[in-house]
Amino acid sequence: MKKEFGTIIQIGDILVSEDVVFDWFSCDYQKCKGCCCIIGDSGAPLDESELDPIEAGYPVYSGLMTEAGRSTVDEKGFFEIDREGDIVTPVVPGREECAYAHFDGEGNCLCAMEKCFFAGECSFRKPSSCWLYPIRVKKLTGGGLALNVHHWHICKDAFEKGRREKVRVYEFLKEPLTSRFGEEFYSALSAAARMLIARS
Repeated sequence: MKKEFGTIIQIGDILVSEDVVFDWFSCDYQKCKGCCCIIGDSGAPLDESELDPIEAGYPVYSGLMTEAGRSTVDEKGFFEIDREGDIVTPVVPGREECAYAHFDGEGNCLCAMEKCFFAGECSFRKPSSCWLYPIRVKKLTGGGLALNVHHWHICKDAFEKGRREKVRVYEFLKEPLTSRFGEEFYSALSAAARMLIARS
């Protein structure tokens, strides 16, 4: 349905904004150095289903965290509630970095969980909100979900790189979208995207 607010793609009970299809995006880690893990007014959104695996893997990946990060988990626990009432990863007090951040000594910030995952030592990769970024998932009244693109100034280089390389948001995020919502969902989204792009 086409309205003044743009096209909304509906796949089952999931509503996808047209920005997911039309916006360009490709992480430019060489420029950002993972600053999305260390800048922000709250931690990364968490789903309740992610709390147990985060806690279960902690003895393995905690060694990759900073001392301040481990102290934060000791003090706050494996999650906290932000000012909007959402469950998020704990943030180091007095700073903005996620407690689960890992620094490699060269100014690069990585996720301790994901680094452990790629080493084959953890089964949980990282919070889906991080993996799906810049898409944000919002729960709707009635149980549905809405997928929108979050435009954050620190990702300016990523939007520009995506444009240069002709990579759309939904294309860049094929793996996490498929992991979170399934292959049928991604196939339907891709088909809708091709149709919308051809018409634009």
